[in-house]
Amino acid sequence: MPPRPQWRGKDMAKGIEMREAHFPGRAPVDAYGNGGFRFADMSHRGSVLMLPSGIYGWDMAEGDALTADRFQRVLDEAGDIEVLLVGTGMDIRPLPENLRMTLKDHGISSDPMSTGAAVRTFNIMLAESRAVAAALIVV
Repeated sequence: MPPRPQWRGKDMAKGIEMREAHFPGRAPVDAYGNGGFRFADMSHRGSVLMLPSGIYGWDMAEGDALTADRFQRVLDEAGDIEVLLVGTGMDIRPLPENLRMTLKDHGISSDPMSTGAAVRTFNIMLAESRAVAAALIVV
């Protein structure tokens, strides 16, 4: 029996290197639904953060708690964001007061809405070159 391969970081002879999902640019959402989003001729399964620094995979699902720690990447870019659109899934879900106040303390106005409405609003505001970001929970 041949020896088993050793998996050591970049020394891997075979295998898949997993990276954090990230698109380093701004792009409108071309389509959404069926568990993902399409943008910039690519697709992503799961939720996304659409920020000034790029588009990131976001570990959120409909019904997960909306807590400040889940929005840390947004807070890290607060100086470049005036409005955060929060797509809360199929239905509108209010942001908890502590999250809303944390965002406000960082100079970010937040607007929760269904993910579909957030996608449409984000695309319009992005086309207008507004300082907008979106946190989109997958539907």
